Amino acid sequence: MKIKTENILEPYTFTSGLTVKNRVMMAPMTISSSDANGDATDAELAYYNRRAKSGLGAVITACAFVEPLGAGFPDSIGADSDERIPSLARVAESIHDGGAKAILQIFHAGRMSNSKLLNGEQPVSASNVAAPRPNAETPREMAPEEIEATIAAFGEATRRAIQAGFDGVEIHGANTYLVQQFFSPHSNRRNDKWGGDVNARMAFPLAVIESIQEAVAKYADKPFVIGYRISPEEREEPGITMDDTLLFLSAIVDKGIDYIHASVGNFFGGSIREDDVRSRVEMIQEHIGDRVPVIGVGSLQTLEQVKKALEITPLVSLGHALIMDPEWLVKVKKSQEKEIFQALHRSKKDELDIPENLWNMVANAPGWFRVED
Repeated sequence: MKIKTENILEPYTFTSGLTVKNRVMMAPMTISSSDANGDATDAELAYYNRRAKSGLGAVITACAFVEPLGAGFPDSIGADSDERIPSLARVAESIHDGGAKAILQIFHAGRMSNSKLLNGEQPVSASNVAAPRPNAETPREMAPEEIEATIAAFGEATRRAIQAGFDGVEIHGANTYLVQQFFSPHSNRRNDKWGGDVNARMAFPLAVIESIQEAVAKYADKPFVIGYRISPEEREEPGITMDDTLLFLSAIVDKGIDYIHASVGNFFGGSIREDDVRSRVEMIQEHIGDRVPVIGVGSLQTLEQVKKALEITPLVSLGHALIMDPEWLVKVKKSQEKEIFQALHRSKKDELDIPENLWNMVANAPGWFRVED
């Protein structure tokens, strides 16, 4: 039976006034394809432009670090100085030329970075607690003045995004990076105003939102969205629970954010902490969906899966599906959904506009991609 796509192709207008032409976005994904300075490369621009041309409502970029100590990946894109504005402008232009809105994801890796990436500098975090990961370095606890400077750096990165022509920024408050580290009871053991109970641990991310909003109010002369990406839970003990997140989401929404972007491995998946099979995305939607739009994500690859997801959230983002097939939405529009690539085809490497570093990451990542010759 043919699946109706009308709701997928309906436009959506955010509170800020920005309108996307349909309900499908490209999810932010690490591509490690910038140069050593953090400037975009031609391969990176081609990758974004190719996928924007498929008719997506918006493309959310890979995370851009807001200050030098915030870098978390080799060859990642920077938004840490005004010298990066021309590079950022090229990224925004490549997405706009493809017909999509351009949203810059901004972040700080915190303790998830390492001294090799940081040219010998020790990573920083809310507290000097190492991440429970193999070979994780123990970070240096940030001094109060450093915290204030980093909050300001998020605002400055937003100014650069505005001046570069982006249509919004997304705060990367997920995937165990610095913004999440301040909210987490595992990584934040502080006893000053930046730490404490669940409400006190919201101070840093809420201050980041305020800093960004101030930059938008001062510099933006057209609709500009502010999104927040969140990981609902942590496996660690102590770690973020779903109850913590629902409380936190209420506080974020009170700030007047434009959207919440869930970060989960499976849109329909349950808890990673306990025996609870309820979809974390659906719980978020039920909690704040009447106040702010939720972008759902997680292992959405087929039209059937996207259609089912859009019965829950008003917007979805696709990640791996768009790496494997840049024409995903083109094929949907042409009712050719059966022709959508369901694997990464080695034989099509030169046809997919995937930068070499990204190709090497995904083609050798068992469990994440089905790779076929």
